[in-house]
Amino acid sequence: MSCHEINKRIDPNSKYKILLMGNPNVGKSVVFSKYTGIEAITANYPGTTVSYSVGNIVHENEQASLIDVPGTYSLEVTSEAEDIAKEMLNSGADSIIAVLDATNLERNLNLAFEILEYNIPTVFLLNMVDVAERKGIMIDAKKLSELLGAPVIPGVAVLGRGLNRLLDNAYKIINKEQPRHIELSQDEKWEKAKKIANIVQTKEDVSQDRKKNFWEKIDNLTVSPWPGLPIAIATMIGAMGLIVGGGKALRAVLLLPLFNNYYVPFMEGLVGRFVSPGLLYNILVGELGFLIKGVEWPIALVLPYVFFFYIVLSFLEDSGFLPRLGILVDGVMQKIGLQGGSIIPIFLGYGCAVPAILGTRAATSEKERKIISTIVPLCVPCVSQLGALVVLLGDHSFMLVLAVLAISFLVMFIAGRVLDKVLPGKVNPIILEVPNLLQPNMTALFRKVRMRLKHFILEAELPMILAIGFASLMFETGALIRFGEIISPLVVNWLGLPQEASIVLILGIVRRELAVLPLLDMGLGIRQLLVGGVVAMFYMPCVAVFGVLAKEFNFRFALKIALLTTVVALFIGGIIHQVFNLFALIGVA
Repeated sequence: MSCHEINKRIDPNSKYKILLMGNPNVGKSVVFSKYTGIEAITANYPGTTVSYSVGNIVHENEQASLIDVPGTYSLEVTSEAEDIAKEMLNSGADSIIAVLDATNLERNLNLAFEILEYNIPTVFLLNMVDVAERKGIMIDAKKLSELLGAPVIPGVAVLGRGLNRLLDNAYKIINKEQPRHIELSQDEKWEKAKKIANIVQTKEDVSQDRKKNFWEKIDNLTVSPWPGLPIAIATMIGAMGLIVGGGKALRAVLLLPLFNNYYVPFMEGLVGRFVSPGLLYNILVGELGFLIKGVEWPIALVLPYVFFFYIVLSFLEDSGFLPRLGILVDGVMQKIGLQGGSIIPIFLGYGCAVPAILGTRAATSEKERKIISTIVPLCVPCVSQLGALVVLLGDHSFMLVLAVLAISFLVMFIAGRVLDKVLPGKVNPIILEVPNLLQPNMTALFRKVRMRLKHFILEAELPMILAIGFASLMFETGALIRFGEIISPLVVNWLGLPQEASIVLILGIVRRELAVLPLLDMGLGIRQLLVGGVVAMFYMPCVAVFGVLAKEFNFRFALKIALLTTVVALFIGGIIHQVFNLFALIGVA
């Protein structure tokens, strides 16, 4: 990334450029959102912000561009995030807002010294002082300011506390000289950080002064195998129960009645007023009419599960549970050539494979990036696809849902083992910061859920409507039947699915959930449901995922993933069907 690429996104009307910097998970994105009004995703685990964001702020009638720099522990370039951060410093700025975590001051000071070495006017936000005080940590901000030679503002970003004063200082220090800072070795930085922390920080034993709240009681329990693993298992089971149960309830009570009783009659009547019965009418509101299915599938059927998944994901992010899960599963992850921290981008894949693949930029090696970027498109269903699978399988038997997920975990384990042996290089041991276990801020959590839902509707609805329109056209003109006849040996004989199921092999290229949803109206039996679910689970990545794979790696790598996922999907689906046939023959015999 060149300086030109950084600067071209800056508003030409901005008088100043201000960098927002700090370690991962110190609240930078919260500060950015508060100042700019841009809803940046914030989360309580490292690696959330790998790219950068630019927003405009106005203070005393002077506009500035605020750049949210990727979170990094140092400026020693060992990852893409550190490379971007260093490039932004080299491109120059009028001032820097550096965020420090009051609960981990000594560790944060190492990056603070590296920033100060650039001799750009800097102001520090000492964030999360409320959490530090609950832990008995008291910090003399005035003394810290003297020792750093820069203003230090104590505050609580999620509550907006201290942010007005912080911004005022960020403007005031522009064009003002600050003490010159000489470069120190890494050992000297750590020694100085320890010395300053000891001077400005006092710790009190608060265990007897008050009762610990729920989050503080289970904080340490969640990082040890016992009782951490039982807590993790119970949490994930509860999360799945909320997603499935909540989604079903929202569908049954609200969305499907509204859709069937009001939307469908209205739309059929509206189209009927302008279009005579025939080909066009059927394409619009017929059996696969895109004005009907284009709303029913993504909104009435899939959206409830997406909504509850985003609630669960946001809660696990903001509470700090995900890095703890990474520590607990580190031993298992090593079996497939990964380290525990890799669970974070993999878990993100259940939301969408695109941010999961982008999140691999924070991986410890190229080998780790490629393993994650292979198993996510192969084995991890995105939230809309998962919702579609629950609709398809869960209405018949929840055991079918569990069976398909169990198969995906098995294939993930096998694929990871094979990739670990085949790909050159190594994966470094786990280095994962464990943030404080916090009670999520409900306002911030639901703002994040609302933003993610908006993105889902905007990004999923239009491609799905267009794909459904294409399917309707193929269905009504008879092209689907002819296509089905061509690939009948594969779909009917090998997979045991009806001939019209061939449409999912086309639509699944556009959106992964479209490899599932057309199966809803085909009257499939239990065996066919299992086969269809498995094929849809492993089928090739959608166009968006293919594009990001080609961009992050290269076109050849993306093509290999598409071929691999397609072959695995058809192979496993066919094997399941043939095994059922074999059992049936034995039973008859």
